[in-house]
Amino acid sequence: MGIAGACRDVAVLSVSPVGEAGPAGGCYILELENPGLAPAVAGQFVMVRPKAFGTDPVWPRPFSICRLTAERLTLFVQVCGRGTDILCRLPAGAEVTVWGPLGQGFALEPDLPTVMLAGGVGIAPFVEYAATHPKPENLSLVFGHRQPLACYPFDDLAGLVAARSFQEKTPADRPAFVELLDATVAAHADGLVLACGPRPFLVTVARLCRKYSVRGQVSLENRMACGVGGCLGCVEKNVLGSYVQTCTEGPVFWVEELALSEEA
Repeated sequence: MGIAGACRDVAVLSVSPVGEAGPAGGCYILELENPGLAPAVAGQFVMVRPKAFGTDPVWPRPFSICRLTAERLTLFVQVCGRGTDILCRLPAGAEVTVWGPLGQGFALEPDLPTVMLAGGVGIAPFVEYAATHPKPENLSLVFGHRQPLACYPFDDLAGLVAARSFQEKTPADRPAFVELLDATVAAHADGLVLACGPRPFLVTVARLCRKYSVRGQVSLENRMACGVGGCLGCVEKNVLGSYVQTCTEGPVFWVEELALSEEA
């Protein structure tokens, strides 16, 4: 059995582009060897640092676990800076250092109707969630995205659960998407809402969960440097006015735990 959080050097199996690169940056499926990582809970993450970083960039990059099997670790990566650009240009056989699984994952309540609300790259942890859920017939997905649908692993989910997508091509499309989220959350008064995506998206989901008194969890995308609670760089304000560490106490939190605002 693997050890949670232990550092392992692994080889890249493949780096595959998904769809065509848009103005926000290309999307890739990165497959790594699994050298015996501990079993993961959907919503947990890993820290990844390729040897190609050298001494610059210094910090590793955190990624939600998209899939974890006995043979491989699959990550969904969107290029958004120099670190992810280097990562997505790695050849097969390149060596990277990985530690994880880290953090707290999503709640699993198989008998409850559960809706996964995903925004952009926030779709990644729900691939693992749906693939490992004992009753996928109780799952549904609403996915908001800006790039073409082909840039995301949407089909991996659509083959398992009832799924709906919404592309926000311009800011004018946003009110219609918020209306869809509103109706979706309201329909799960006796269920469970799980969300992952950009901060404004999570703020909206949290507000709707409070509005309809729906049990909900959000997975934060705060920046991290270590992933294990040592650097205090990923803290988030809670409802008590103190701070929690996203890497160890999250990244998944119950909505009522956080004083979530659009400002980090």
